[in-house]
Amino acid sequence: MKIRMTAITASALCLGLAAAAVAQDNPVATREQMMKQVGASMGALGAIAKGEKPYDAEAVKAALTTISTDMKGFPDHFPAGSEVNSAAAPAIWDNMDDFKAKALKLAGDADTVLASMPADQAGVQESIKTLGANCGTCHQTYRLKR
Repeated sequence: MKIRMTAITASALCLGLAAAAVAQDNPVATREQMMKQVGASMGALGAIAKGEKPYDAEAVKAALTTISTDMKGFPDHFPAGSEVNSAAAPAIWDNMDDFKAKALKLAGDADTVLASMPADQAGVQESIKTLGANCGTCHQTYRLKR
């Protein structure tokens, strides 16, 4: 179990470092990488919530931490002109304050869930409802349909 968690943590760190390196040159690639990390974290939580994977406190903690961390910095990767070749809707730049607020709400909700740490599958199911609703609200407004 500890080896698995160490591997997950190391992988997340490597992805974070890779994303930081890419961020300097390509904000679109950086934010796409961050969304992949958040999506993978939501997927891990969803698998536990559905009973596809057994409850694993360390995996839950890692997923929630990734969501929180990535969403706190996510809005910083939307400089003017970076909407080209992106799934980001122009509404982001028109409503940057609202976009930032939505990202920070997801981060804050992940922090809240992390602070009370779901103790079982049912707890993860409840947390997914809140986190997933945040994702959906933002995607409806700020993600282009392709």
